[in-house]
Amino acid sequence: MSGTHAKIDSNVTGLRYAEEETLQTLPATPTWITLEPNSYSDFGGQTTLIARNPINSSRQRKKGVITDLDASGGFETDLTQDNMTDMFQGLFFADHRTKAEFEDIGAVTTSTIAITDTTGFTVGSLVKTSGMGVTSNNGMRRVTTVTSNTSLTLTPALTAETNAPATSKVVEVGYQCASGDINVTTTGSFATYTSTTLDFTTLGLIPGEWIYVGGDEAALKFVTAANNGFKRVRSVAANALVVDKSEADMSNETGSGLTIQIFFGKVLKNETGTDIVRRTYQLERSLGAPVIASPNDEQAEYLTGALWNEATIKIPQANKVMMDCTFVACDHETVDDSVGLKSGNRPTLLDSDAFNTSSDFSRLRMSLVSSSDEAPEPLFAYLTEMNVTVNNNVSPNKAVSVLGAFDVTAGTFMVSADITAYFSTVSAVAAIRANSDVTLDFVLAKDNAGIAVDIPLIALGDGRLDVQQDQPITLPLDSQAATAAKIDTNLNHTMLMVFFDYLPTAAM
Repeated sequence: MSGTHAKIDSNVTGLRYAEEETLQTLPATPTWITLEPNSYSDFGGQTTLIARNPINSSRQRKKGVITDLDASGGFETDLTQDNMTDMFQGLFFADHRTKAEFEDIGAVTTSTIAITDTTGFTVGSLVKTSGMGVTSNNGMRRVTTVTSNTSLTLTPALTAETNAPATSKVVEVGYQCASGDINVTTTGSFATYTSTTLDFTTLGLIPGEWIYVGGDEAALKFVTAANNGFKRVRSVAANALVVDKSEADMSNETGSGLTIQIFFGKVLKNETGTDIVRRTYQLERSLGAPVIASPNDEQAEYLTGALWNEATIKIPQANKVMMDCTFVACDHETVDDSVGLKSGNRPTLLDSDAFNTSSDFSRLRMSLVSSSDEAPEPLFAYLTEMNVTVNNNVSPNKAVSVLGAFDVTAGTFMVSADITAYFSTVSAVAAIRANSDVTLDFVLAKDNAGIAVDIPLIALGDGRLDVQQDQPITLPLDSQAATAAKIDTNLNHTMLMVFFDYLPTAAM
C-alpha cells in the first residue's frame, strides 16, 4: 500500500495571514494569524495560456505559452469580536487609534499588576485584563494609583501571581469620573457632557468616535435613561464633550453623587494624507500532509503581495453576521511537503462566538443627518436584510518580463450598502427624491464587548416600493457613502469602526 494519501480532504486545510515588511517580503519572524473561512472563492493563481496557431496545411495548433498570471483569493467568514480586528487595518489603509495598552504583564499582587510602560493609564482609567494565569484576574477593573513605568494599582482585588503569562494584556476600556463631576446640558445644537475637573481631551477621543455612557450600577450612570447609552462624539474640548446620534433626546441633568463611567475602544477609519498606511499580506492556505507517516510535513499555497480589495458585511435576518473578503495579490506560490510551511509564529486564535442578527444588535439606525438634533427619528423601524460593502478598487500592475504583477494599486475607497426595509411612511421615499443627506450606523454587542460601525453620510437610491399580496410592503434601497466633511470638517471620513474590548451588561 502506498505511503501517501490518495486524496486530501478540505477539513485538514487551514488559512492564515502574515503582514509583509515590504512588498512580497516577510519580516524575519512573521506572525501567522489564523483565519476562519466558511468557504473559498477563486483562491490561487490563474494563468493565461495563449496557443500558437500559424497558418499550416495540417490545420493544427502548436503548444501554447503561459503569458500572464492573476493571483487573488476570496473567502467567507463569520464576523466575531476578535477574528478580523487586526486585519481590518489593511482594509481601511489605516492604523488602529488605540488607547493605553500593555502586553506581557509581570508579577501580580492582590492589588497591583507590574507593567514597564504606564503611558496613557491614569487614575480613574477602566481597564480590562486578559490572558492572565488566574482566571479570576481577567476582567474589568479601575485604576486607583499609577506608579510610573512600574505598576498599576487596581480595584477590585486580584489574586497574586508570581508572573503572568507572556500573553497577558491590559487595555484601557474607559474612564470613571469623580463623584458629581459630570453633568448634561442641552442648550447647544447637540447635548453636551460637561465637567469641572475632567479634561476630556486626555481620554484620546476624536470626532466621529462612538462611546458608551453609564455603568451597570445606579451610581455609575445618569438617572435619566436617555443620557446613558451609545453616543457619537461630535467634538472634544477640555471640559465639554459634545455628542450626537443618541438613542433618544437627552435632558439637562446634574450628576450629583454619581461616578459616571464612560466606555471607549479602538477606532479605525479611512484616513487622509500621511495617516494613510498601506499594508500588504501573504495569505497561507495549508493543504495537508501527503505522506501518511509525516503528518506535520504540510504542503501549502501562498498569495504574496496581497492587498485587501473588498469586504462585504452581510446581515441577513435570523442568521449570523458574515463577511465576504477578496484580495488581489502580486503572485502565487506553492510549497511541497519537503519544504513545508514558511517559518514564523502561529498563535492560537482567541475563540469567540459569532454575532447573530436576531439578538446581538444593540443599535441599528438610518436617519436624516441633523445639525441640531442629537436623536433624529429613524427612517425605518425594521430592516429585513443589509449588506455593507467596502471596496478599495485594487488593480494589479503588469509589466514586460514579469509573470504576475510587480505591484498592486489601490483606487478610490468606496463604501455602499444594499438595504431592504419594512415600509411604514413615505418619508424614506421623499428623502430619496430630495437627495437628502442620510446617515447609517449599527452596534453589535455580545459577551460584554462589541463593534460599532458608523457611515456618517450616504445618498439613497432605488426606493421603488415592493407590494405583494399577503405580504408587508418593503422598500429596497441602495446607497453610496461619501466623506462627511460637508457635514463637519472633523468628520472627514467615509466609514468608521470602534472595537470595544469591554462594554457593561446594560449595553447588550
